Amino acid sequence: MAEENPQALNYVPEVILKKRKSSEAWALRKKEQFQMRNFQSKKTKDYIKKPEDYVLEYRNKEVDFIRMKRRVKRKLPGVLPTKSKPLIIIRIQGKKDMHPSTRKVLYSLGLRRIFSAVFVRPSAGVMAKLQKVEPFVTYGYANLKSIKDLIYKKGNTRIEKRTVPLTDNNIIEQELGKFGIVCIEDMVHQIDNLGPQFEEVVKFLWPFELNKPAEGLRGSKTLFKDGGDTGNREDLINELINKMN
Repeated sequence: MAEENPQALNYVPEVILKKRKSSEAWALRKKEQFQMRNFQSKKTKDYIKKPEDYVLEYRNKEVDFIRMKRRVKRKLPGVLPTKSKPLIIIRIQGKKDMHPSTRKVLYSLGLRRIFSAVFVRPSAGVMAKLQKVEPFVTYGYANLKSIKDLIYKKGNTRIEKRTVPLTDNNIIEQELGKFGIVCIEDMVHQIDNLGPQFEEVVKFLWPFELNKPAEGLRGSKTLFKDGGDTGNREDLINELINKMN
């Protein structure tokens, strides 16, 4: 009987083995993350509020309402007549700790979401509203660079219940052409100079949705001038806009 020749073993390079092991470990990690995400989601859905949660939420809202009434009694800060620049208001706080009256004022300013922002023309009426919602917003005078950057990067409008980015001047001309505004530069000019069509441009713009800054906000309701986040930043608001845009 003839001897059989032994067959050579298939050789798998060490690099391939390491890569295969790494891929298996990565797949296991992804599977664990997916399972944990599903567990957390289910846990959140199944969560039932305790009575003390409702009590705490109610107390926070009542405290906010009392503080708002105190703020309204303070002397209203005058609008600087020499500062003919638009105000930009950014909502930086406010969820379950807001009284419905506070939320109503924020909504009237167009600030329905945290980190949303709007341009407004400075006036006594606007300053009175800002005084009511001071712990939840920060504001100041936007410069030309901030106005341009916001509209070019974050500019949107609302057409037929759809949010449409301002990437085509034809959209602007169709909606604002009757006011002599046909492009983004015309919009920037109206806002920066508080032009006669300022309100029309602001109404056309959907509130800006900014990013949460990596730094610059501490989560404090203390006024900015006292070392906190909220209230008037005047020209320094542009530094925050740059971080959030």
